[in-house]
Amino acid sequence: MPETPLDTARIWVEFTDPADSGQRFRCDLTWLTSSWTCIFGSGCQGIYADRPDDGCCTLGAHFTDDDDIKRVKKVVKELGEDEWQLHPGSTKLGAWTEKEDDALKTKVVDGACIFLNRPGFPAGAGCALHQHAVLTGKEPHTVKPDVCWQLPIRRTYRKVELPDGSSWQEVSITEYDRRGWGPGGHDLDWYCSSNPEAHVGREPVFRSNRGELVELMGEEGYAELEIRCEAHLASVKAARNAYSRKMLPLLVHPATLAAQEARKGK
Repeated sequence: MPETPLDTARIWVEFTDPADSGQRFRCDLTWLTSSWTCIFGSGCQGIYADRPDDGCCTLGAHFTDDDDIKRVKKVVKELGEDEWQLHPGSTKLGAWTEKEDDALKTKVVDGACIFLNRPGFPAGAGCALHQHAVLTGKEPHTVKPDVCWQLPIRRTYRKVELPDGSSWQEVSITEYDRRGWGPGGHDLDWYCSSNPEAHVGREPVFRSNRGELVELMGEEGYAELEIRCEAHLASVKAARNAYSRKMLPLLVHPATLAAQEARKGK
């Protein structure tokens, strides 16, 4: 199924961060109320055609800061060889990390991230860190590198300055589409966020990814977002009931619309 365009119109909502009056959230309701869900192992084709079993783990994960490294380092010490297929025999930082353009990242072994258990491994294919979190009753986002658990949600910062000299920090919460990867994003053979094949979730993103959004926005910020997302879904439902015409991508993510149309045609 072809991906939907990246440049369709979106509905955004803005509100002051309840925990910080000098900060405002700008949230993409079209994305956050979409039906996207991770389909790793259930139809994900991987970002490269010759590595379909890797999902988006082919390149390894770059760390964002020291806290990111410390969090993963702590979990690495808990992983045994029965959970981690490519266990290097040591839990020291240098055993599972490498430098790329002076930036620290997880090591790539045999074509993919060192933490990626390959198909056929007794503990199952997929991220060893993620699987360990599930096994120990933890939220996966509390043990994985930032870039891994945030994808495909994107948080960006911008300083907004007004003519009267006032300003605030704007925090955008939106979709991490192909463009978020940089120039190479358009070269990926397959990508999920704009592909209807991945818009099959039972719950909208703001619910299914609640833990990640709370981590990105705080509990109070998420509570405000939740109110607005629920109101948006109600308006979409009302529009569907009032009109028989095709819904605009402005209200519903185009990939979610395409996925819904595909299901109707079956």
